[in-house]
Amino acid sequence: MRPPGDRTDGGSDGGKPAPMRPTPVRDVMSQPPRPVTSQPPPPVTSQPPPPVTSADLQILLVRFKGLREECFSFRNAAAAREREYVIVEADRGQDLGWVKGAVDAASHKCGGGCDDVADRPVVPPPKNVIRRASPADVRRAKELRAEEDDVRRKTRELVRKHALTMKVSEAEWQWDRNKLTVYFTAERRVDFRALVRDMARTFRTRIELRQIGVRDEARRLGGLGRCGRELCCRLWLPEIQPVTLQLAKDQGLSLNPAQISGACGRLMNCLRYEHEMYVQAKKRFPRVGQTLVTSSGSEEVTGWNLLKESVSLRDERGQTRTVPLEELKQEAKALRGQRSEHSPAD
Repeated sequence: MRPPGDRTDGGSDGGKPAPMRPTPVRDVMSQPPRPVTSQPPPPVTSQPPPPVTSADLQILLVRFKGLREECFSFRNAAAAREREYVIVEADRGQDLGWVKGAVDAASHKCGGGCDDVADRPVVPPPKNVIRRASPADVRRAKELRAEEDDVRRKTRELVRKHALTMKVSEAEWQWDRNKLTVYFTAERRVDFRALVRDMARTFRTRIELRQIGVRDEARRLGGLGRCGRELCCRLWLPEIQPVTLQLAKDQGLSLNPAQISGACGRLMNCLRYEHEMYVQAKKRFPRVGQTLVTSSGSEEVTGWNLLKESVSLRDERGQTRTVPLEELKQEAKALRGQRSEHSPAD
């Protein structure tokens, strides 16, 4: 037997064991310590984000049923076009609408900025457009619109069951059927908690009851005005502003509510259209009831016509006449000149 530690090599010495060579031992403690150099980690090269172009990010104004509008961000290689149907992020789900307007987020700026200091880029809306709508998506939305008539009928039955003083005017399904919004009008606040529970059991979805005013109801439903055309608030008016009886007084209109009220029973929005013109005209025309000295003597102003630029006068004998405003001003100027000529010199 070979002693432990022997080994055989396949050399030409006839298989004799090779002598073991001593391994040199280095005195580690006597060696000076090596300096430790800390190598910095290699730099992490991150690719810069691609530049945002008009085809990458758009801000879309999307319109839904009832003239409801909201802005969304749209990121896609192909830019969206107007009148195109899209699927957007909605309350706990998705909804379908059509694009009313589209602008490039990179180039679109807010004129003057929100603080009226300088032009600044518009911050993209937090909600996004998920994708373009397919023909099947549009058909599904039309089917939901057809079901809303039945929703209104059943809701009105439940309202009568609970004896609530409210008028159900409109219903709107969310495209994914995760929410049903019912609009109603009422003279005062209504406790509809029991009604909501019955509606949730009936329609098997989340219910939202929203109280609106009669002006908003007319805007959602539409109709014809006294002029025979479609209601302004439905056709083109972007925002409904307050209308007071003072607007009719400034324009010399009848104060009979039946003659200056619209289909909703409130004062017509068109009373605001010419109001500023009449306010400026009051500075040029004489005040109604004022007594003027004209070529015909002392006359009282009984009225004036802004469009014809004329003034109606009545003298002391009760005779009336209508004279153009410029002619009346010339008469007053000539009379002032005659009085200055006959006045004694200082």
